[in-house]
Amino acid sequence: MEKIKVIITGATGMVGKGVLLECLDSNDVEKVLIIVRETTGIKHPKLHEVIHKDFSDFSSVIPHMSGYNACYFCLGISSAGISNEKYHQVTYDLTLHFAEIALPLNPDMTFCYVSGAGTSTEENSSMNWANVKGKTENAILEMPFEKAFMFRPGFIQPEKGVSSKVPLYKMIYSFISPFFPVLDKLFPSSITTTSRLGKAMISVVKNGYSATHLENHDINKAALY
Repeated sequence: MEKIKVIITGATGMVGKGVLLECLDSNDVEKVLIIVRETTGIKHPKLHEVIHKDFSDFSSVIPHMSGYNACYFCLGISSAGISNEKYHQVTYDLTLHFAEIALPLNPDMTFCYVSGAGTSTEENSSMNWANVKGKTENAILEMPFEKAFMFRPGFIQPEKGVSSKVPLYKMIYSFISPFFPVLDKLFPSSITTTSRLGKAMISVVKNGYSATHLENHDINKAALY
């Protein structure tokens, strides 16, 4: 297939930055557009960085968004400490708003959305976040993208200098990081890395995948190709 030309959101976060670094390192990726509220500080010939503060209105970004065949949507927030309404606004409304703009500009686009392990496809979980993530996944899959894949990682080990902005995540990671190599082998269905996640996203755009929902073990498998 042609080289991947990708838009990445959330590139200042742990997942998005990890995916960005893999894209910049990959010979399969030709160019990368990132839309961020603040600069990543990364300079690369493939990279076009657009600083955009208001993610409720992408009208000024539209001139930059044509000519891409993939989107890695890594933007998201934790549900801890915020209202259900705010979580729905950021997780569902913002994602669909962006997708509805990107699709007509790039009708051959593959859309990859990062949700998480435990997301409820049936939207009937006792946990609000799992239902909102499931609702978002379902809405994306109903859109006429060329292909769409839902990524559901478990615990993610940050690599290549990437770090989490979430204090609780950083605390947990600092505790288990010495044991990560062992845990990784013992629990392949629950643990992945930022590098594997990035490689898996590149792989599904290039090679496709047998499922639309990639659970943690699927991510690790796809990363090998």
